[in-house]
Parts: sequence; structure tokens; C-alpha cells
Amino acid sequence: MKTRIKKLFGTDGVRGIANQEPMTSEMAMKLGRAAAHLFKNKAGRHRIVIGKDTRLSGYMLESALTSGICSMGVDVLLVGPFPTPGIAFLTRSLRADAGVVISASHNPFEDNGIKFFSREGLKLPDEMEHEMEDLIFSGKIDAIRPTAGEIGKAFRVDDAEGRYIEFVKNSLPKGLTLEGITVVVDCANGAAYKVAPTILRELDAKVIVLGDEPDGMNINLGCGSTHPEVIQKAVKDHHAQIGIAHDGDADRAIFTSENGALVNGDHVMAALAVSMKKARRLHKNTLVTTVMSNMGLDRAMKAAGIHVVKTAVGDRYVLERMLRDGYNFGGEQSGHLIFLDYNTTGDGLITAVQVLALMKTTGQSLSELAKIMTTFPQVLLNVRVKERCDLSTLPKVKQQIERLEKKLDGSGRLLVRYSGTEPLVRIMIEGEREPEIRKWADDLARTIREAIGTPT
Repeated sequence: MKTRIKKLFGTDGVRGIANQEPMTSEMAMKLGRAAAHLFKNKAGRHRIVIGKDTRLSGYMLESALTSGICSMGVDVLLVGPFPTPGIAFLTRSLRADAGVVISASHNPFEDNGIKFFSREGLKLPDEMEHEMEDLIFSGKIDAIRPTAGEIGKAFRVDDAEGRYIEFVKNSLPKGLTLEGITVVVDCANGAAYKVAPTILRELDAKVIVLGDEPDGMNINLGCGSTHPEVIQKAVKDHHAQIGIAHDGDADRAIFTSENGALVNGDHVMAALAVSMKKARRLHKNTLVTTVMSNMGLDRAMKAAGIHVVKTAVGDRYVLERMLRDGYNFGGEQSGHLIFLDYNTTGDGLITAVQVLALMKTTGQSLSELAKIMTTFPQVLLNVRVKERCDLSTLPKVKQQIERLEKKLDGSGRLLVRYSGTEPLVRIMIEGEREPEIRKWADDLARTIREAIGTPT
């Protein structure tokens, strides 16, 4: 059976350059109408929460979404700039019918995106996204036009930040504080610029804040998780114990240890999984991660008696597997970590609190905790291309991939895939000798560029 090709939705909602298809105000209004219709499945008034990051285009898209939702007789709860995981929480807390986030996460400010959460705070499955697309492109709901008192209203939620701050703080074990820990936090001039520093300060950490002056155009600009060198330098300059960098919507976090070394999601997951297993809090002694995680994580978990389950790339696939099989902890090397005991999606702020709690309870530095696993040399390359072609139909690319897979058999691995959000081919090679695998990756990237072409 042929797989249906989605017209709008990628791996994490709808995304593109703001004010160009599909990220136009017209499409945002249609998405709002479709979402309102899809989630309006019981009697009474209905409500949808809308949050956004700090991009200039957020005002335009927020207004259009609000108009579309209200035009279908559904009320809107506006919270303004707010972390993506906070919208998942608020949707549940406010008992809304759905949640919407306007954000392009780690992308530059000229991009934007729209993603949805169900009333349970879960990202939508493919089937619901397909249904939403069908409603938009078929015209099935064009004639649905409530009038008079049936038209929806928009309200501002004044205590949203306070609700989420307390929610995140409550993930810290009772009686524990972060007193004595100096933290550098980089908010990427994004959605967490207010709540992240407040949470850490209220938990008694000493906080040095970076990237907390958004102007609509500086989100992710030389800061945040896409520029970890900023916290690396700041940790050394301020003699801090840890650095934390969020992305634009704060659904992930990456860390720098006290010596300025980066500690990625694999090392963080390894340390936390072992701690949770010892405390008998790791369901089925299983960690869920993606095929991008390093082979060193598999070996460390095997030594600790922890089973590792792999999924396709994307935190939504990690979550789907966790929900399906009853696991409670998982994530990605990129720093999207999901703690189902606390939230229903990747949450960079809860991740930060859990890492800080582990440092506090064990008395170990982050560099000591990170030694739980040894990383295999890994090379990651992003190849920008002018179009998406089936790589298996490109003879030279296919042959080169097959040759590399034979060379790596038993001593490494190769992954080649398209980005779900950008026109990129992502190459990942792991092996025992870094110079060798880097050369292989560079050669493969060159072959892909020659076969597909690069944007003009």
C-alpha cells in the first residue's frame, strides 16, 4: 500500500519561511479553522491554547490562527511567548481542547512553524495531521460559519507563567534545593527568556543569564543551543558548575560541564537512566532513544543492565514508543528528553532541573557524571540540497553508501536521511578512527551534492 504524502506537516508540525507558503497568515487561519473543527467533538464551549516563541512573525500568525479558531465557534486562550512544553502542560492544566505552538524551534528568526497538541498534551499522530490537511484542501468546512453569540472569543491567560514555573519546580525532589550551584543559562532570546532564570533562582541556584533580551529578530542568533560555544566560555569566565543552553522554544537543553566541555543528550540520558534504575523509577529498566544515539550509549546501558529501544529520528517517535510500551524515560542525542512522570513532551527546563538534582544528590560534577559512557567517534554533516530525491535512485550515491556500510560492519554505522524541517541531507558516521570516518563523510557529501545539486 502506498504511503500518503503529507502536503503540509513535517516531522514537527508545519514549518517554513514566515509570510511564504505554507507559513502565511492565510494558511494559519485555515489551520486554525481545521483544528477548531477537529477538536470540537463534545457539547458546550470549546477552548484552544495558543503560545509562541519570540519571533517577529509570531504576531501575524497568532492573529490569523486566533481568527480562524474563533470563526469556528471556539474560544482562544492566549499566553504569549511561552516554552513549547509549557503549552503541553497548560493544555492539560486548563482542560483545553487543544494547544497550539507558533515556533520554528532552533531555526533562524525568518522561519516559523505551527504545531499542535491534543487535550492530553500529546503531539498529533500522523492520522490527525492527515485529517487536518484534508479539511483544509477539500473545502469540507468552508461553509461552517457560526454567527452571533456562537462566534468564539479570545482571552489572555494572566497566570500562565506562574503555573508553569511551579510545575517545573515540583519536579525537584522534596526538600532539595540547588543552593551552592552556579548556573549559566542561555535562553536563546527565545520562549524561555523569563521562566528559565526564574525557576533556577527560585530553586536557590546562583544564575548567570544570557540570551534573555529578545527583540523579535535575535532568536537563536549567536546564542542558545545552536551556539554552545557561548555557554562554554561563560562557564569558564564565571567559574560556574554547569552551563545550560536552550533552543528557541525550550523543548530541549544541552549542557556544558564545569570545565567547559559539551555534554550531549546521550551522556545525560545515560547518567539519568542509571540513577532512575537505582531508585527503581525506570519503568521496565528501559531507555528509549533514536537511531542517532551513539554506540557508546548502547554499551554503557548494557553494562548497567538497562535495555535500549531505538526509534526513528524525532522526539514524537520516541514518545509514541514510550506510550505504546509503558516506558517513562527517553530522548534524543540533541537534548530532547522526555520524562513521562512529569510532562508529555520534551521539556528543556525539566531536563535542566533533573540534571541539577542529580549533581546535588550525588555530589558529583557534570563531567564526572558524563563518564558513565565513552563516545565512539562520530561525524555529523548537513548537506544542503535543491530538492528531495529518493537517494536509492541515485546510482553513485547508492553504491557509495553500500561500500561504506560494508566497511563499517561490526565496527561502526552509517545513517543517511533527509531533515524533516529543512532542505538538508543529514549524514552520520560512527567508527573507531575519527580521521577515517570524517573523510568518508566528506566524500559522501560531495557525491550527494553532485547528484542532486545545491540551492542557487
